[in-house]
Amino acid sequence: MLDALIENNRRWSHRKTEIDPQFFRRLVAQQSPEYLWIGCSDSRVPATEIVDLDPGEMFVHRNIANLVPPQDSSCLSVLQFAVQVLKVKHILVVGHYGCGGVRASLESNGDSLIDHWLSPIREVAHAHQHELDALDDHDKFDRLCELNVKQQVRNLSVNPIVLRAWREGQPLALHGWVYALNNGYVTDLGVTVTSLEDRQRHFDV
Repeated sequence: MLDALIENNRRWSHRKTEIDPQFFRRLVAQQSPEYLWIGCSDSRVPATEIVDLDPGEMFVHRNIANLVPPQDSSCLSVLQFAVQVLKVKHILVVGHYGCGGVRASLESNGDSLIDHWLSPIREVAHAHQHELDALDDHDKFDRLCELNVKQQVRNLSVNPIVLRAWREGQPLALHGWVYALNNGYVTDLGVTVTSLEDRQRHFDV
């Protein structure tokens, strides 16, 4: 199986250089993406492929259920590098319908590491319990996927790294998207935040 992956790699590399002989030389020279994608680790959600970008055009961080917790050093390190070094102009928080992490946040009764990781989603569900209780199970989980994305955009909007960029006049926009596995479409959830004033309008913080 692994030999097959290596062979796939060789064919992919050959196709790239047939189309664009300078492709890999440009990658070696510099990465200068305008986008940071914060998405789910789900293997069905390939970040650059969904938006038809080449390697080098998007900086990517993925974790279970596309969370942006303020205490996660991995996510914060990626965020700091993307904003302060790469100077990305857009941060996309991208959830997806049918997310196993979102479902597990409500269905699991354990106290394993993953249950602790998913606890912020349970907090979101609790805050919107009245709305979610009015939906059937399928719609409930889809709506919670959307609410979770919006909460992570909110988390970014109060993050010191993002706040510093805005205060220094660095152009930086936060976006919340959700991806549909059944048709491959992304939907903008309408929570784009581009400044401190914009944050107040969306989140009243």
